[in-house]
Amino acid sequence: MNARLHDESQLLAKLSNTHLDALEEETIFILREVAAAFERPALLFSGGKDSLVMLKCAEKAFGAGRIPYPLLMIDTGHNFPEVTAFRDLRAKELGADLIIRHVEDSMKRGTVRLAHPDEPRNAHQSVTLLEAIDEFRFDALIGGARRDEEKARAKERIFSHRDSFGQWQPKAQRPELWTLFNTRLQPGEHFRVFPISNWTELDVWQYIEREEIALPSLYYAHPRKIVERKGLLVPVTELTPARAGEEVVEKLVRFRTLGDITCTCPVDSPATTAAEIVIETLAADVSERGSTRMDDKTSDASMEKRKKDGYF
Repeated sequence: MNARLHDESQLLAKLSNTHLDALEEETIFILREVAAAFERPALLFSGGKDSLVMLKCAEKAFGAGRIPYPLLMIDTGHNFPEVTAFRDLRAKELGADLIIRHVEDSMKRGTVRLAHPDEPRNAHQSVTLLEAIDEFRFDALIGGARRDEEKARAKERIFSHRDSFGQWQPKAQRPELWTLFNTRLQPGEHFRVFPISNWTELDVWQYIEREEIALPSLYYAHPRKIVERKGLLVPVTELTPARAGEEVVEKLVRFRTLGDITCTCPVDSPATTAAEIVIETLAADVSERGSTRMDDKTSDASMEKRKKDGYF
C-alpha cells in the first residue's frame, strides 16, 4: 500500500513538473518574442509574486544580468514598504534598470485629482502609467495578469493592443492562432503583453516552490491586526483604520495578492511555506482578487472599465 502511494505521488510530481515546464516554455517564448518584435518594451515589476515569476522566466530566457528591457513600477505612495524594499533589492541583484513613476507626481501636475484626500489611488495608476509610456515612448509593456484572476482579464489576449489613447477595446482584439501574434502598431499605439496569461494561482505557487523563488514576507503567515468588514479581513493601518464599532483582533494571516494598502486584504492562514500554500490553494473556491480586493467589489470601479481606460 505504501509503495503504491509512493508511486502515485511520484507520478503526480512528474505530471506537475511537465505542466510547469510547458507553461515556462510558453512564457519564455513570449518574453523573447517581445524583445524581437518591439523597439522599447518594459516589464511591469511590482515586487509581487506574479512579476517575480515573470522575472525568473526572463532570467532563463536571456540569462542573469542580461534582461533586455527595463523594469517599470507605478507607485501609488500607498504600497506596502516590505514589497517596495524587496522590489528594489531584487532589481539591484539582477543589475536591472528600474524605473519608478509616482501617482503623487501626477497629483502635483494636476493630471490626477482625488475626490477627497483619503480616496484610494489604485485606479489612478492608469494616468501615471500612460504618462510613463509617453515619457519613454514604450511600445510594449509586459504585465503579470492571469486569466483566472478576474472576468475582464479572462477576455484579454496575450498580446493586447492599446490605441493611441492607451485604451483597450475588447471587441477589436486581434486573433492569436497557432501562437502567431500580430504586433503591428500605428504611431502612438502600444501593446500590453501577458506572458503568464495561461497560468493559474496554483501554477504560480507550484512554480515558486519548485524554483525556490524568494518573495516578500507578507505572502506567508504572520500576525496582523485586522477588522472584519463586508466579508473581508481589512488590515488596520494608518491608511485603513478601524471604524467606529469595529472590533480589532490579531490573526495569523497572509496575502494572496499584494497591491495598494487601501484596497488589499489578507486571508486567514497558517501557511509559512510555498508547499503549504499550494495545499491551501487546491482547496480555495474563491479567486485571489475575489477574496482579497476591496476595489473589485463595486461595479463603478470594475476591472473592465479600468482596463478600457488604460489600467494594467
